[in-house]
Amino acid sequence: MAEKADIHELYEKSVQAVDVEAEFLRDTYRALRGRDPLSLREDFCGTASLACEWVRGGSRRHSIGVDLDADVLDWGRRHRVSRLPQAARARVKLLNDDVRKVRTDLVDIVGAFNFSYFCFKTRDEMRRYFARVRQALKPDGLFFLDAFGGPDASDITKEKTKLDGFTYVWDQAEFEPVTGRILCHIHFKFPDGSKIKRAFTYDWRLWTLPELRELLEEAGFSKARVYWEGDDGEGGGNGEFTEHATGTADPAWIAYIVAER
Repeated sequence: MAEKADIHELYEKSVQAVDVEAEFLRDTYRALRGRDPLSLREDFCGTASLACEWVRGGSRRHSIGVDLDADVLDWGRRHRVSRLPQAARARVKLLNDDVRKVRTDLVDIVGAFNFSYFCFKTRDEMRRYFARVRQALKPDGLFFLDAFGGPDASDITKEKTKLDGFTYVWDQAEFEPVTGRILCHIHFKFPDGSKIKRAFTYDWRLWTLPELRELLEEAGFSKARVYWEGDDGEGGGNGEFTEHATGTADPAWIAYIVAER
């Protein structure tokens, strides 16, 4: 089964819910700005599923996806953009470029999701990236990022999740307390015993919310709000995010940061 599996399809089934994410972007922007956002730039877009989902939401919407990996962008063109109606395809632009250097039209929203921006390991690198994002936003634009943390985030551990036809394994393989470096892998296991080991590997810094908010302000953003995930009553998240001033002392959490230009 592993030989026939597509790691990009498996990844999306495991960690993405682009319809829910697109709704959160729209609703949050609408609440803060009093109008519907029309333009989205998805940094570290990978397969560009969110960029494609965005244009499905309205004929006036358009999106830009930016990623350094030409192969995964090509996969996205063949498997995601191609599935859009013909008219919608023209409203998605995919760029094989560095998010720190790319120049694009000004947009309502820039999003950096799935913690991909954790690849920047120094304050200077992160601040420069944030400053470039700010330059890409319209005057009332918003920058959306996700983050994770809590005591469990620095544990050396494997978390297995059974899904339809396969098991998703999140592997926190290494953590360095002095540097904040974290090395993580994604593996996939199948009912026939076959496996895809290290389908994806992430060499990141585990950033904290105070650090990120401070860097956003240093980069020129006027405010950085945090949206905290609610509790499902069984110790897990319920997928609903609301603005929160302090957060809660959860062993593992996921949050969004929404920065106002």
